[in-house]
Amino acid sequence: MLDYPIIIFTAVLIFGFGLLSRKSAKSMITAPMVFVAIGLIAGFSQVDFLHGGIRAPFIKIIAEITLALILFIDASTIDTKALIKEKGLPFRLLFIGLPLTMIAGTLVAIPLFPSMDIWALMLMAFILSPTDAALGQVVLTSKLIPEKIRQSINVESGLNDGISLPPILVCLAFLSTSATTHTETHYWIIFTLKQLLLGPVIGAMVGWAGGWLVDHASKRGWMSPVFQRLSSLCLAILAFSVAEMIHGNGFIAAFFAGLFLNTHTGTVRKRMHDFGEAESQALSLFVFLIFGMILVPLAARFWDLYVWIYAILSLTVIRMVPVAISLIGTGQSWRTVGFIGWFGPRGIASVLYLLIALTELGTKHYERMMAVVVLTVLLSVFLHGFSAVPLSKGYSKKGKPDHS
Repeated sequence: MLDYPIIIFTAVLIFGFGLLSRKSAKSMITAPMVFVAIGLIAGFSQVDFLHGGIRAPFIKIIAEITLALILFIDASTIDTKALIKEKGLPFRLLFIGLPLTMIAGTLVAIPLFPSMDIWALMLMAFILSPTDAALGQVVLTSKLIPEKIRQSINVESGLNDGISLPPILVCLAFLSTSATTHTETHYWIIFTLKQLLLGPVIGAMVGWAGGWLVDHASKRGWMSPVFQRLSSLCLAILAFSVAEMIHGNGFIAAFFAGLFLNTHTGTVRKRMHDFGEAESQALSLFVFLIFGMILVPLAARFWDLYVWIYAILSLTVIRMVPVAISLIGTGQSWRTVGFIGWFGPRGIASVLYLLIALTELGTKHYERMMAVVVLTVLLSVFLHGFSAVPLSKGYSKKGKPDHS
């Protein structure tokens, strides 16, 4: 551990912030803002907390575990049957708004970055499609916002990272084959199909069987609450690992394990979720620190006018217009549509997908993509963090009840 002083540094930061976390929850200062800011100070001050930078051996491991756990926990909290049956706001945001956001992001990128490969443009747009509602945590907890709106934003954020994953993997596969022979291209296409097919099967099996075992053991008094909590991390890692061993995609497997988690005892499921959420929160804060410390200084040199234009459009037009289209016919006021459209922050999922992409592809020839994603997330962390409290209050004072 002493070989990686950043781990000690992160532990001190998490402990210190935790002492004031309840105060922070009521303010405009969020945990991601603090960790990114401290990372920026360390990064631009050239404090060497991490030897090897983005290529440090354990960065990929941390990124993979964090993403697998987030996908598992997010998926496990969603009532998918109700989501499909009701076809309410979250359904529209996920299955109309999200695809339109991906398409809009690609179309806007083409004229701005004509020298970039189309697959790289698509990958960039797809990486920036998932939202991270935690960046505006006040919106999710404030009683000033109607529960239906809060839940819609939360459900959308919980599922869109998993839904965005398959197209991201397809883009990575095509980019990986750009300099290969026809035979190798054929191999990569088959490999990608196997990942997309085997991942869901393995994940569903692990989630169903693992959840049933936890439920069965808990009902008979065989399993203590401590190990009920630990099982969430174990099942996420198990689904990921088994899928990877047979050439399925581990992240898709972790997501489907959460979707098919066969645990129906409320208290047990809550314990699993609470522990997994706490673990993923700690890992996410570490990733935000790395983001500010390494990715921002690395990408900043490539921030030109076009990168700034795309980043601003990504947080506004590219997000808000698809949301408005997806909510046509729902009876929502323009204020509600604008509120939901604005609170689509880009956060931890985008950072993790970027880290995985850079690990697979390297940074050479992908500097522009890295620059756009990093700037968009950096702006989002602070803009959505600072705006959550005042806009929530403004919505409550000026908003009118919407049709249900």
